[in-house]
Amino acid sequence: MNNTTLKKIAETMGCSISTVSRALKHHPDISIKTREKVLELAAALDYEPNAFAVHLRTKHSKLIGLLVPAISNHFYESFISSVEEESRRNGYSLMILQSADDPDIESDNLRLFRQNRVTGLFACITADTKDLRHYNKMKELDIPVVFFDKVPEEKGLNKVCLADERAAGMAAEAITQAKKTRILALFGDPKLSITQKRRDAFERYIHKHNKEATIDMAFAKNSAEAETDTYKGLEKTKKPDVIFCMSDELLIGAMKAIRQKQIIIPRELGVISISNGFIPSLYYPEITYVETSGYKLGKLAFTQLMACLSGQPSLQELFVESNLVEGGSL
Repeated sequence: MNNTTLKKIAETMGCSISTVSRALKHHPDISIKTREKVLELAAALDYEPNAFAVHLRTKHSKLIGLLVPAISNHFYESFISSVEEESRRNGYSLMILQSADDPDIESDNLRLFRQNRVTGLFACITADTKDLRHYNKMKELDIPVVFFDKVPEEKGLNKVCLADERAAGMAAEAITQAKKTRILALFGDPKLSITQKRRDAFERYIHKHNKEATIDMAFAKNSAEAETDTYKGLEKTKKPDVIFCMSDELLIGAMKAIRQKQIIIPRELGVISISNGFIPSLYYPEITYVETSGYKLGKLAFTQLMACLSGQPSLQELFVESNLVEGGSL
């Protein structure tokens, strides 16, 4: 363990601790020559400032909290990668915790964030998060919260989201242009606003522009349920001619069922998904998808949090736009 302190550097230099401290901060009162000597010695002695002591002195921890349902999800992996990249570039560290989509674990994790005095928080709520009082405690401690992806419906909160309605509408448009009329549409947990927005936009477009189409709708909370729902749909007398998945997780389940049934894509069945982009590339032919980038969302979320920390007016809902990526599955 490195025990180098400001006192040790000062004794070696033969100057005061305050001089060393100001030199390390590039204070204008310290000459360039002295500053360079201090910096050189600090580097040679592998000096690292005590983050806890700095926090106590400045009330600023340089630690950002990040709460996700699960790290083992390609969308959240890309979001985390983006936020970590920006945090490191701006001198912050990340404390990442998983809620497992459980409100009790979510509450416990928020307590841990408060105990560690994070300077800000990125949060993706669970499907069953109804009471925001644990998040309000963050506000009482002047810890700004930026909700992302799965966000509360309440107004007056900082939110960064994907353009959910636009993404679902683009998928419905692609289905219509492909002249598909028997649609199996797989949506996520119906309690989530993200599901409601995507479902409503999808239905609205199909009913307006594809009047001959029928929609067999199913709600799946995970890939296993999506697999079961897809299998049931493919067993019906009037089989679907296209399957729409509102997320990568549901696409994985749907593709398992399609493979079990040995159905040939796109000759026998079309497939389209809303996706971060990685999962569709694992199949042949590659799945056509509407891109919803976790990486881009992470960049936008970080910008929003920095605005909050700098005291700029925020409290707004920002969106990352989507675009259609053609594969060979329609």
